[in-house]
Amino acid sequence: MQSNSETRSWWRGAVIYQIYPRSFQDSHGDGIGDLPGITRRLEYVARLGVDAIWISPFFKSPMKDFGYDVADYRDVDPIFGTLADFDALLARAHQLGLKVMIDQVLSHTSDQHAWFQESRLSRDNPKSDWYVWAEAKPDGTPPNNWLSVFGGSAWQWDSRRRQYYLHSFLTSQPDLNFHCPAVQDALLGEVRFWCEKGVNGFRFDACNHQVHDALLRDNPPALADDGPVSTVRADNPYAMQRHLFDKSQPENLRFLERLRPLLDEFGAASIGEVGDENAPPLMALYTEAGKRLHMAYSFALLTANGSAEHIRREVERLELEIGQTGGWGCWALSNHDVPRIASRWAPAKAETLLALLLSLRGSVCLYQGEELGLPEADVPFELLQDPYGKAFWPEFKGRDGCRTPMPWQRDAVQGGFSSAAPWLPMSAAHLPLAVDVQEADATSTLHATRVLLAWRRQHPALRGGAMRFLPAPNGVLHFERSTATDRLELVFNLSDEAVTIEPFGLIPAWGWAWVSTAESIS
Repeated sequence: MQSNSETRSWWRGAVIYQIYPRSFQDSHGDGIGDLPGITRRLEYVARLGVDAIWISPFFKSPMKDFGYDVADYRDVDPIFGTLADFDALLARAHQLGLKVMIDQVLSHTSDQHAWFQESRLSRDNPKSDWYVWAEAKPDGTPPNNWLSVFGGSAWQWDSRRRQYYLHSFLTSQPDLNFHCPAVQDALLGEVRFWCEKGVNGFRFDACNHQVHDALLRDNPPALADDGPVSTVRADNPYAMQRHLFDKSQPENLRFLERLRPLLDEFGAASIGEVGDENAPPLMALYTEAGKRLHMAYSFALLTANGSAEHIRREVERLELEIGQTGGWGCWALSNHDVPRIASRWAPAKAETLLALLLSLRGSVCLYQGEELGLPEADVPFELLQDPYGKAFWPEFKGRDGCRTPMPWQRDAVQGGFSSAAPWLPMSAAHLPLAVDVQEADATSTLHATRVLLAWRRQHPALRGGAMRFLPAPNGVLHFERSTATDRLELVFNLSDEAVTIEPFGLIPAWGWAWVSTAESIS
């Protein structure tokens, strides 16, 4: 029987399955996935052997950024269902032994949120300072040089207040003012609402964007030796600045220290998305043991660079930083914001990449369809929905290619996702990889995923053990995971040529192997 402390630390080393609700399963016949659809498919998720699900936003929203623009934190958008549907989903997940984590977008709201509607009315109403408002420069230009992640200035003029408001993302996503104590109090109330409903945790979107520099100082230009900005592409002007003042401010630590006792009151876990160009030190601070968030992830392995050297460098950087704070990391190779890993790094090598992901020290986020080895879908411009992609087309096609519907049945209408035309097209390339096809094939990626997840559960060293890299030739990762009673040695050949590594022997290109060395533990 697990102790209370073990129950509360379920997140440490957990595998969390991310569900993008618009694209998982449609039960309403409108071409958009919904909460009852998720409930219908929970048994499938539980059979994978994951510990929890993370559901991307399903709150009331005008859907300018597909739910990441929240208009009401406490209500379900009608396209996804009702609060009663969420309660049913939560109950079913718990019956199946799955924890439920939900997305919370605290850094900004929709411009349709009642708070912003009131804030923009005047400069002296009760919520006038709930958002980041600032005067124009004498020549009418924005207050400073801050840029939006989605391109262009991060400031939008509002004619009623005759001021600019800050938006780190879309103009319809105004940033909340965390320097206002009432804002922090209100947001903690929104988190409490869902804690009281019984959710097991939260994924906090863009959590390092929550506090801005109160002096509104200009960001300096990026330096040539800064390296690429990991959070955006090089053709985005956002990459031309060093983001010293528009995000990642030290005052955010105090808010996270207010958040943690609330989470602990309900035994809820937390994971923060840290979109920073130098994420590891920030992740270490954000997850300092017992003080702030439980775990955090960055864009470190969500990049185009999938070399063994890059992976080792990023893993070692995080290990060094969290080792000083007792923090905890989380790793992901795919999610709803980046091209799918099977296309980004190594087509047809899904099993090796999944084994690598499950072998790293930390918790794991597994994106829907990753267990099927789905490649990035090709969405033509005329069917594109993502505003980010529309702004940067054709060099950047946006995020729709990883958000297309899940293929459940190869020969069913719309792959079994919906009886209607879906909001994004069902990829023809995904149908041969549908769930029913892979269920019938014992050699499929789906079956391999279940085996690998069971393997991870069987080894305490993989869930929570120490990690130590061993010497290896270029293109190869060789490391050890260990606890006092469990020790594994693993090798991953991420090169295009076979290599010989002792004690494994010959490892084929894009192959991997492991041995248990537990018997050598004295």
